[in-house]
Amino acid sequence: METIAIIDDDIYIGDMLEKVLKKEGYGTLRAYSGTEACMLLERSRPDLILLDLMLPGLSGEEVLERIHGIPVIVVSAKVEVSDKVNLLLHGACDYLTKPFDIQELLARITVRFRERKVMDEKKVLRWKELEMDVQTHESWVSGQPVKMTRTEFAILKLLIQNPEQVVTRSVILERISRDTPDCTDNSLNVHISNLRKKLREAGGKDYIEAIWGIGFRLVDRKEKQS
Repeated sequence: METIAIIDDDIYIGDMLEKVLKKEGYGTLRAYSGTEACMLLERSRPDLILLDLMLPGLSGEEVLERIHGIPVIVVSAKVEVSDKVNLLLHGACDYLTKPFDIQELLARITVRFRERKVMDEKKVLRWKELEMDVQTHESWVSGQPVKMTRTEFAILKLLIQNPEQVVTRSVILERISRDTPDCTDNSLNVHISNLRKKLREAGGKDYIEAIWGIGFRLVDRKEKQS
């Protein structure tokens, strides 16, 4: 089930969106200010974000700058073409002006998820010397095959899809549970350790950095290894 974050300080609009989205089968998250939105994104990773611009605390524009790798549909009362162009050039994937037709919004959401599905189905993912075929579940380091368990493969796939970003433990567990429901918070460290060892043996260095108490990220050879 895809999860959509509603970032809007208008309680009426937020409640309406939440009701409609849940009826359509989506999970929802809520934030009522820019600051609260940033806190929400630190502990959760929704599949799509509906973002208002005129928020208390941090503005929607400031929140947008901190969002990476998640499609954002701006839903705002600002109607100037220059505002729309600027936001689309700085990270938003779509823009809908308030007041809006709910069917149009749902259609735009459907399109974004369709596009993401196409991207997810790309055959080969690459990061530095790492390559993985998401269809055959084969993986390589500098052309050398690396055998992985299903869970290890799912973890590496998520990290490559979010290059050099810290992916929290909770996000890893939430996302890979779709493919590997056997992975738990207690066993995650074991899976990560085994994956790091396999990549290190094949590539001669550590590709995964543990951020204590938060999560993990891929690291470049020039970065300090953990």
